[in-house]
Amino acid sequence: MIASLICPDAFLSPLEIDKAVERALEEDLGCAGDVTSIATVPEQTQARAVLVARAAGIIAGLPLAAATFLKLAAAIEITADQRDGARVAAGTTLMRVAGPARAVLAAERTALNLLGRLSGVATATEAFVRRAAGTKLRICCTRKTTPGLRALEKYAVRCGGGFNHRFGLDDAILIKDNHIAVAGGIHAVLERARRVAGHLVKIEIEVDTLDQLAEVLAVGLADAVLLDNMDHATLRRAVAMTGGRLTLEASGGVTLESIAEIAKTGVDYASSGWITHSAPNLDVALDIEM
Repeated sequence: MIASLICPDAFLSPLEIDKAVERALEEDLGCAGDVTSIATVPEQTQARAVLVARAAGIIAGLPLAAATFLKLAAAIEITADQRDGARVAAGTTLMRVAGPARAVLAAERTALNLLGRLSGVATATEAFVRRAAGTKLRICCTRKTTPGLRALEKYAVRCGGGFNHRFGLDDAILIKDNHIAVAGGIHAVLERARRVAGHLVKIEIEVDTLDQLAEVLAVGLADAVLLDNMDHATLRRAVAMTGGRLTLEASGGVTLESIAEIAKTGVDYASSGWITHSAPNLDVALDIEM
């Protein structure tokens, strides 16, 4: 059931699902469990409920919601009306659950927190993707994620039609301005990075000016260049200078208001921290069916 809810174009490890659900439930249930439900709901009581989107958006996190209910009661029956990656209107039923009432009530907030958070990220990402439609630009995320939820939020970005930047410090070399300063300049830092990098490890370097870009092109050891906080005219000049020799990523000042113009400059990627660190939760709710 859980695997069938995952967006068909975005893998999500079952280990990440288990870790996130167990951590969130442990935080909520503490040592004594849901004392309100235990005190007020007879043990054998059964309940039926629906998870509903209160606002329009892109759904992500249904596998985590399902896993949350099942973690508290394996006998809970789950019927999915939607799948991650789906665009839904306000009022759409997403999932139906039926089983022990105490478990349904105890799992409710954790399931909704995970579902609302990831759906918010997917919805924010899709808004950027829609404004860049018709161009080659790909929207990607950053490492500006909620601690402990990075893999899940990056999955939500993919559910929204975006692409992932590196997952951590260990899967790609991204040389920032501070690395350049400490290492002694662009030429020195690129030479050292290329000596150390394995054949499958990409090297990206951040530049603030076209003069720095020219130096990177002259050295010729990078795979990609991050164009930091450049205005649209400068981005277009960077594209012309590069002539397709390197992948270009625009970063800084990437907003819903600016993304369409950034897309027109011809850069390959635009990275936004906002889609993960500031995306508003999508309003989702659980309603008990009497």
